[in-house]
Amino acid sequence: MPLAPMSLLLDHARGTGRGLGAMNVIQLELAEAIVAGAEHAGRPVVLQISENTADYRGGLAPLLGATLAIAERATVPVCVHLDHATRVELVEEAVELGCPSVMFDASRLDYDSNVAATAKIAAWCHERGVSVESELGEVGGKDGVHAPGARTRPDEATAYVEATGVDALAVAVGSSHAMTTRTASLDNELITRLADAVDVPLVLHGSSGVPDEGIVAAVRAGMTKINIATHLNATFTRAVREALTDEAKVDPRKYLGAGRDAVAGEAARVLALIGGPMVDRAV
Repeated sequence: MPLAPMSLLLDHARGTGRGLGAMNVIQLELAEAIVAGAEHAGRPVVLQISENTADYRGGLAPLLGATLAIAERATVPVCVHLDHATRVELVEEAVELGCPSVMFDASRLDYDSNVAATAKIAAWCHERGVSVESELGEVGGKDGVHAPGARTRPDEATAYVEATGVDALAVAVGSSHAMTTRTASLDNELITRLADAVDVPLVLHGSSGVPDEGIVAAVRAGMTKINIATHLNATFTRAVREALTDEAKVDPRKYLGAGRDAVAGEAARVLALIGGPMVDRAV
């Protein structure tokens, strides 16, 4: 089916009290696995390619093209999204290649510089029908250091969304990127205050470090888009490592396929968890 607009997926999830899963793609097997999991769960999903992944692969175009093709043949709604882009030229390239949604991450800048840069990108993207996510209150872990103490202020969030015109806002509420243990504790009272303060969906980065019950509680409190990367990477790696204990396996399809199957199962489970029955919004 055609790519699903990010705005429709976010609005539906937010309006029904469900979460929208967004999962990162590093190689083709992950894109295939995530879509297979989404189809098994009967849930929409967002396939994300980060700036770090584009740099690792030596360019955005090959993986983005393959990911778009996989998304378009899915039997459930799928959107493709550029994740954590800090370079304007990468955003422009993604849009030119047909990516319908981008995250422009200026969170390391001071507030005024973040607003100015993000507003310019948002205006440019909106002219081309592309959704824009941004971040206010830098979520820890992007530089390899877990710093979950950062918090986004509701009053700044209100002013920021109005000034930039972004379509979704990533906020700092206690999670941290690249965690390999699921021990993060989220500030759900702050999530509710932020959801009440802004008129756009909230995005949780660093969800891999949050236990299942914490993710469900975050959705109940008002979080909409749930980003998951490291958790699925770990699932893939465990399965590949186990497959490679058989030294006779030399065909990459045998061990990469094991990783793909494992991720498909876990993606289905997680998508059902966060996008399952409607939850009553906490008050």
